[in-house]
Amino acid sequence: MTFHELSIDKRILKALSEMGFETPMPVQQEVIPFLLHETRDLVALAHTGTGKTAAFGIPIIQKVDPFSSKTQALILAPTRELCLQITDDLNHFAKHIHGLNIVPIYGGANILTQIRQIFSGAQIIVATPGRMLDMLNRRKVDVSEINWLVLDEADEMLNMGFKEDLNAILSGTPDHKRVLLFSATMASEIEAIAQGYMNKPVSITVGSKNTGAENVHHRYYAVHAKDRYAALKRIADYYPDIYAIIFCRTKIETQEIADALIKDGYNADSLHGDLSQPQRDSVMNRFRSRNIQMLVATDVAARGIDVVDLTHIINYNLPDDIEHYTHRSGRTGRAGKSGISIVIVNLKEIYKIKQIEKQIGKKFTPAKIPTGTEICEKQLYHLVDKVKNTEIRHQEIGAFLPAVYEKLKGISKEEIIQRFVSAEFNRFLSYYRNAPDINVDLKKREGSSGATRLFVNIGLMERFTPKSLKIYLSETAKVANLRIINVDVMKNCSFFETDSGQAEPLIAAFQKVKFKNRRVQIEYADQRSRKEKEHKRYPKSRDFSSSNKKGKRFLR
Repeated sequence: MTFHELSIDKRILKALSEMGFETPMPVQQEVIPFLLHETRDLVALAHTGTGKTAAFGIPIIQKVDPFSSKTQALILAPTRELCLQITDDLNHFAKHIHGLNIVPIYGGANILTQIRQIFSGAQIIVATPGRMLDMLNRRKVDVSEINWLVLDEADEMLNMGFKEDLNAILSGTPDHKRVLLFSATMASEIEAIAQGYMNKPVSITVGSKNTGAENVHHRYYAVHAKDRYAALKRIADYYPDIYAIIFCRTKIETQEIADALIKDGYNADSLHGDLSQPQRDSVMNRFRSRNIQMLVATDVAARGIDVVDLTHIINYNLPDDIEHYTHRSGRTGRAGKSGISIVIVNLKEIYKIKQIEKQIGKKFTPAKIPTGTEICEKQLYHLVDKVKNTEIRHQEIGAFLPAVYEKLKGISKEEIIQRFVSAEFNRFLSYYRNAPDINVDLKKREGSSGATRLFVNIGLMERFTPKSLKIYLSETAKVANLRIINVDVMKNCSFFETDSGQAEPLIAAFQKVKFKNRRVQIEYADQRSRKEKEHKRYPKSRDFSSSNKKGKRFLR
């Protein structure tokens, strides 16, 4: 199939051809004909990098009236970077449609300039929720007659706390508009949007719900917690051409890891919420131009980043919400290219790999942290290839060669090569000469001998920390000599380990226990996994249209 078969305007086809696009991606094949020929709302599940912008952008550009100065389409995106990326893509698609004005509205830029651009006539506005709400409160934007509303990366907007902003923005839009919702995961909040904001939406899924991108290979490295940074360095050294985002949980850890990498001689920098907008722009510009090879970032700071050809995503720490792993890994392996998503786990976290596998429908490959010898060999061959492929500029260096030849006179070719390699390579040889093997044997898991892993249906939502949950379980159960270890508190649940002989008494002790009017359930972790698997095999049917009532507008 080609774009010419999708009933697309000739002017847009010309722009696509000039951009080198001939064959639509799967999400475009599904969505473009639907939006051009149908009138219903749409929920589209597709990962970042699958061509979503063209999928909704091309039909909107084709349907918008460039001769009217009214705002006819509003596209909301979670971050400044994604807002600018969408605007840039739409302008390319609309290159040959005269009179069409596409204006980005986002924080961190001069609001007066954006107001002037809107007053010049903006048929399509691409905005972040916070700045858009500011514009509406100032009465500088009129969305009362829009025909299209797009929520791109809707799950990310909700994760970033934009629910109230979305409600406020939506309240000023007309009932007749078409709502298009694009998301990478089908979280419960997305279903709530479908029910609350949309009118009998059709659901289109490219791939499976909540699954990982097809071109991403998933690997995990198991190390002791104290060796996590050493493992990161070895992975980076083993891939000399690495171009990666490294995800950390907190802003403090992000800055610490970036500082450590810079100190150790790597081309790295950090991206987190404490950076000013100019600092953020500077980091991103250097990363896009590959002056930075490794960007250390938090989940929030990295949202909306669109960087092509990333070779790796490295999870220095796994996210608290497993669904966020899908967003992280989806930033590589884009546009038909392959990528690698790496997880560095310590022994207490190894069980999370199975949970992610079930979530994304893909298997992780266990991998060994490279030894010092393997890294030196890889770096040496990379250096040789680099020298071999270096362009010789005869005219520029010709005048210096006689003096160079004279200095090297009497040294054999073999010795010149040996000296050159040593001069360039001694750092690696010295650093890794006596480097220990930091891989761990998963069959000898620390602290788990004779232990049983359990699940409990309370977690961060109930304001538990590992320490407070451990105290709560111990005080409530009143089981003699109860030992609770390896506690992992997640958003809606938690996992922990106890001695095998104490598991049954602990489960029995919580048969009738309630926490804030909610029944506390403790189960074996593997039993819980089987239940989830059965639920996925025989899910409850969901019909968005049956539960949607006329007039229901706000997200519950």
